[in-house]
Amino acid sequence: MNRRTAPEGAVRTLVVWCLDWPVVAAGVAPDVPAVVVRANRVVAATAAARAEGVAVGLRRREAQRRCPGLAVLADDPARDARAFEPVLAALDALTPRLEAGCPGWCSFPTRGPSRYLGGDEAMAARAVAVVASVLDGRGPCRVGVADGAFAAGLAARRAVGPGRPSTVVPPGGSAAFLAELPLDALDRPELVGLLGRLGLRTLGDLAALPVAAVTARFGAEGAVVHRLAWGADPHVADLRPPPLDLAVAVQLDPPVDRVDTAAFAARGLAERFHGGLAERGLACLRVRIEAETEHGEHLGRCWRHEGLLSAAAVADRVRWQLDGWLAGPTVARPTGGLTLLRLVPDQVVADRGHQLGFWGGATSADERAARGLARLQGLFGPDAVLVPEPRGGRGPAEQVVAVPLVPTALLAREVPPPGRTTPAAEAPWPGRLPPPSPATVHPQPVEAEVVTVDGAPVGVTGRGVATGAPGRIAVAGRAWQDVVAWAGPWPLDERWWDPALHRRRARFQVVTADGVARLLVLEQGRWNVEATYD
Repeated sequence: MNRRTAPEGAVRTLVVWCLDWPVVAAGVAPDVPAVVVRANRVVAATAAARAEGVAVGLRRREAQRRCPGLAVLADDPARDARAFEPVLAALDALTPRLEAGCPGWCSFPTRGPSRYLGGDEAMAARAVAVVASVLDGRGPCRVGVADGAFAAGLAARRAVGPGRPSTVVPPGGSAAFLAELPLDALDRPELVGLLGRLGLRTLGDLAALPVAAVTARFGAEGAVVHRLAWGADPHVADLRPPPLDLAVAVQLDPPVDRVDTAAFAARGLAERFHGGLAERGLACLRVRIEAETEHGEHLGRCWRHEGLLSAAAVADRVRWQLDGWLAGPTVARPTGGLTLLRLVPDQVVADRGHQLGFWGGATSADERAARGLARLQGLFGPDAVLVPEPRGGRGPAEQVVAVPLVPTALLAREVPPPGRTTPAAEAPWPGRLPPPSPATVHPQPVEAEVVTVDGAPVGVTGRGVATGAPGRIAVAGRAWQDVVAWAGPWPLDERWWDPALHRRRARFQVVTADGVARLLVLEQGRWNVEATYD
């Protein structure tokens, strides 16, 4: 292929990228150091936090170490989508073919708008102005225009600085623009690492390889990344309109004006939608979410996902859109409750299945489990299904916490399975409790008393030395029990730089005459049973 020609199948596209949208959606001013954390990792940071050395991808504790006054916010995709709807509504004035990829990211083909507004440069400037008027200084916006959504997205990321809010790649120049970019732009860490070990450094190096050789070595994923490296769309879409009978709808009677009620109906609708596509051997790249209200209003929005939309992914996007319609700004909300919800496949491709990794991957059983858990969350709320998440720490109560499950994260293997840990849990953690871990961690510490065989109270000196050997203990005011074995103390002096969170404590392991082993903690002169061993 000649790199000066437009890639085959690439559509001239404009991408709008709102930087660090999660913190903007949370209402945090750019001059306030704050981050949004997902799975104990920073996913978005304000300009003030970046100035202190905080970057996306850092562990939460490392970010707080670099910026002690950092405000930490939980990830909330529904909040992000709800806040992004006014931006999408404003961009509707430029084109009716707007596609939302995720909260903070959208795109549209430029053929009509570019001609109407006088060229790509004028169109990009108009998009920046429209989004800036909605954001009103709450966050920056970047725009990229190129042949293909992938190249346009990278062009938007290259538009840095207040004086350069947009980057326009000339028609036919996407391949040359991508050729000099590093392989990290593919956002596939495992594959990029392997390609790097094979001697490839840039997208141009990858594009120069024969497509047959890349596909033979890396399968379907190799074919996709090779197309991306050329600037082509990752999937060859069927240009014929999808059959009308693939659309699914549900009547809402009585009319619904609450997000949770509408989202519950959307879960079953998403499963029907995905099942109908699967029966035809199709997968969905772009879905249109439509709704009608009791006052005759018609609402619609396209959502796109190049990774192919699963049932869980469709359900998540429906909920995000419902949040934007029903819980957004008052002036943008429909005047009545929803009476109809419809899902229409807007772009489909042949479903070639999912290529599993060498050690396995998401299976049909995983998808059924994720749908079942999502149904429970729809019935009883997002906090009804909790999963353990290793987070690291020095005490047993800190090392594993229960967090609400995100079904799409389960399918994407973002929830560590049993036997695996997160990077935070694998950190050294000096002073960590030695193995084996206790079987029962008490939600509330149980009061205890510890004395020597002579009845003298046991304490710990400032140098971390016990004032006497534990001889007897009394738990929760019950009878005294003799101590037959003990170990410790393990002193901890945490967060000494923060007077409000500073803690000094010492742990002991003791075994009493009845064979019960306990983990005791001495803090501020008081003894507690923190956990019990089998």
